[in-house]
Amino acid sequence: MRSFSFLFILAGVISLSAFTAPKPTAKTINVAQSVINWKGYKVLGEHEGTVKFASGSLDFTNDVLTGGMLSVDMNSITVTDLKPGQGKENLEGHLKSDDFFGVATYPKSTLKFKKVVSRGKPGEYKIVADLTIKNSTKEVKFDANIMANKGTASLKIDRSDFDVKFGSGSFFDGLGDKTIYDEFDLNINIIF
Repeated sequence: MRSFSFLFILAGVISLSAFTAPKPTAKTINVAQSVINWKGYKVLGEHEGTVKFASGSLDFTNDVLTGGMLSVDMNSITVTDLKPGQGKENLEGHLKSDDFFGVATYPKSTLKFKKVVSRGKPGEYKIVADLTIKNSTKEVKFDANIMANKGTASLKIDRSDFDVKFGSGSFFDGLGDKTIYDEFDLNINIIF
């Protein structure tokens, strides 16, 4: 009877070890081909541009997204709706200054995935992540689409959550038509 019990336990251990969860595979993003498009809004208009990645990877288990971490090169902020000599250089310099993102002190921003849930269709996910800009980290939630070697996501970020105060009606009174809205859009396009 004891030998039968031992064989039963041994068979159970072997079968459990055969079903251990597979380890995730990290896929490195192509920083040269990946980009974030941003758009900010003010009372009298809007501006848009790009910012590039410093590094990043996405984790997959059995071809299903399970995690990831993206690092953004804040020194790469560009303005695309203005031409050189028409304020492009001034706005880029201002966005990099301490009035906005303080890139000399905070050269990187990060997005670290905390939870990834499939939305039921292949390649569609709901992601909960920690976004760090300057010295502040806040949880953000967004939808992402990951197919083949491409990924896209759109986020709306409130800059006041990250101590980016310049021209914000949340911090200053009487700005009138010089008010810059707190929320800005990010459209992420990743190749890996």
